[in-house]
Amino acid sequence: MSVLRIGAGAGFSGDRIEPAVDLAKRGELDFLIFECLAERTIAKAQKARLSDPNAGYDPLLEWRMRAVLPVIAMNGTRIVSNMGAANPRAAARLVRDIARELGLDHLRIAAVTGDDVLDQIGDFTLEETGSPAASLKDRLVSANAYIGVAPVVAALDAGADIVICGRAADPVLFLAPLVHHFRWRLDDWERLGRGTLVGHLLECGAQITGGYFADPGKKDVPNLAEVGFPLAEVTADGNAVITKIDGTGGCVTRATCIEQLLYEIHDPASYFQPDVIADFSGVDFTEVGPDRVAVSGATGRAANGSLKVSVGYRDGWKADGQISYAGVNCVARAELAGEILKHRLSKRATGVTATHCSLIGATSIPRKEAMTGSTPSEVRLRFAARCDTLVGAEAVVNEVESLYLCGPAGGGGVSRSVEEIVAIASTMIPAEKVQTGFELLEVSHAVA
Repeated sequence: MSVLRIGAGAGFSGDRIEPAVDLAKRGELDFLIFECLAERTIAKAQKARLSDPNAGYDPLLEWRMRAVLPVIAMNGTRIVSNMGAANPRAAARLVRDIARELGLDHLRIAAVTGDDVLDQIGDFTLEETGSPAASLKDRLVSANAYIGVAPVVAALDAGADIVICGRAADPVLFLAPLVHHFRWRLDDWERLGRGTLVGHLLECGAQITGGYFADPGKKDVPNLAEVGFPLAEVTADGNAVITKIDGTGGCVTRATCIEQLLYEIHDPASYFQPDVIADFSGVDFTEVGPDRVAVSGATGRAANGSLKVSVGYRDGWKADGQISYAGVNCVARAELAGEILKHRLSKRATGVTATHCSLIGATSIPRKEAMTGSTPSEVRLRFAARCDTLVGAEAVVNEVESLYLCGPAGGGGVSRSVEEIVAIASTMIPAEKVQTGFELLEVSHAVA
């Protein structure tokens, strides 16, 4: 039976590259997938594009491509990634330029387009506010639909070696190569459901090989320092074996697979995706060898015809100031510093709309009332605020810095940052309103 080998090269924007290169070299892969986009990262990408129309793609795109292009070109592995973020065209041009510089002119690079729906989102209601997106007026900066497999499959059918997307649904990056390779029909709900499960299991990279799983003494993971990234051996019926390459750290077990299956799943019988509503309620995992787990039992039904849209909008400024206190009575001194900041800021017209004060090492994660009687030897005060204006945010971090001499004894190590907030809201848009396509270098192709 034909088997497609598909590997995960990244599970988030800041992921490591070494396991991906190792997987590309020794994994005998047909496809290597880099899943690097989340609501948080696309908001940052939109901010970057607002400042520079040629920016807005993943900041590690060049680093990753320089590391893997020579390997995948030699092995015949193809790449699909959402590292295009807010600017897939610019990302594809950069990858093309890198390929040319490396003497890999034969590689064909495609940019998937159509997820940008900013010009038609105004009448749609935001889930968070109940108001239409147009009510944000000039604060509205972006709207990206979670698109499905069609344009990615079309680009692969056209011969693209590297496909760069923006806001596609995460499992779509893995499902599209399966649809392309096995020629699955787009109304074959069972196979689409199974392929979606493969994508869901691989989309977070090392989470299924022991990363974010290890808990010493309870869930031990061997050689986590050298954790390998996962790959799936997928058959034409959509079932698969999840594994990793020999000699890498980590582990693939029934437990790691179950934890990843539950990731971001609200209703296992209804996992809404652009192409299918996947049903994971009958999924079964069977360990069939060391670091080899067979997965089966997923199915699906027709999609509901709506696509989720991430809507980005300007939402003020964030101020973050920190200062450390150490030694005897450090917690009391840090608490006094926090009270001083609240008092001083209450007397200034800073446009502060929300504040958060915590003691890292004492109350930053556990609530204060949950603390035990032990006293930390040092704490770091963090004072964060949301402000209407840049001037107000600067005033907040100035007050934190002034604690050096105008606050409790022994403060040190101040850090300060101010950043404009691009917030994300959600809405739904009919799928037929989203016109996707792809551009293979300078040649454009409409898909839907």
